Amino acid sequence: MMPYEIKNMIIDDEFDGEEFVTTDFSFQNKDYSITFKKADLEIINAWVFKDGTSLPANLSDNIIELIREDVKKRI
Repeated sequence: MMPYEIKNMIIDDEFDGEEFVTTDFSFQNKDYSITFKKADLEIINAWVFKDGTSLPANLSDNIIELIREDVKKRI
């Protein structure tokens, strides 16, 4: 069982000449969003949602890599 749950994934084709994948997921009872470049899954940004606002997320390299591999399988 994965330590996170992907809730939603959006593939944004041709935005500003590049393609991006945004993944919304829950991890440790918090909601997060990570945006990757679709071509190489380089992380663009990561946010945690708290009290109606979004803040930069501080996720471990391990959890980011797990999500990256999961996204790669889904696209």
